[in-house]
Amino acid sequence: MTTEQVAVANQYINHHTELFGYSSPNVSFVQGYIEDLVGAGLQEKYFDIIVSNCVVNLTPDKRAVLAEIFKVLKPGGELYFSDVYCDRELEEEVRKDKVLWGECISGALCWNTLHQLAKEVGFSKPYLVTCSPIGIDREDFKRVLGDAQFCSATYRLFKLPVDYKKYGGGKVIYNGQLPGHEEEFQVDHLTCLRAENPTCLSGELVTLLRASRLAEEFEFDPSAETVCCVKVTEGENPFDVIQQKREKGEKIESACCGPKTGCC
Repeated sequence: MTTEQVAVANQYINHHTELFGYSSPNVSFVQGYIEDLVGAGLQEKYFDIIVSNCVVNLTPDKRAVLAEIFKVLKPGGELYFSDVYCDRELEEEVRKDKVLWGECISGALCWNTLHQLAKEVGFSKPYLVTCSPIGIDREDFKRVLGDAQFCSATYRLFKLPVDYKKYGGGKVIYNGQLPGHEEEFQVDHLTCLRAENPTCLSGELVTLLRASRLAEEFEFDPSAETVCCVKVTEGENPFDVIQQKREKGEKIESACCGPKTGCC
């Protein structure tokens, strides 16, 4: 954001505080670089959740962004973000295409590089929540990109406490108390917890939920560890998930990122 954009945003804080019925503002705007959140004034180990939509692909140093997010999240905190991903590593000359960079395409990570960076920084594995294909229609783009495929994907990454305890698989009951998710809570694209219904989860997910900011929203049954045997999925290829949906005739949601969405 430019200085002028921040100034405009600040002008409307009081207006929206009153509009939504708050007694005092609950937002603030700061100017800085996402590669240096602490330098921009964000406090370390302070935030419960960081949300991002189609922004990380626009930075050349994505590892630095993830590392800064990790710094400012509380233990148990979450990065919930959507972005553009590619099915391969793009060549350097593609990366340097300014038009494609501005379209949120040439800055896209290869999907499995996200998993590598998350592990290096200290996050849990990325949990895929949604994914949708991004079509490349312009012929001039196709000539530069060749056969590269792109998708929009939403992931959850958790910052687990240093001393977290590992658990075995078990039954988990969601209490239905999260606003907007009273009926069910979607952990990832494979795991949906319906309110007040016990669900068998892998030890990996039980450990994650117990250590996360969401722990109080669930009841854990340790006596079920020996009867719950759930397959643990490794880093899932979102392009495979999209293809599987096509083969099953399932509805594929529109991409939330990419050239056609207006977010880039």
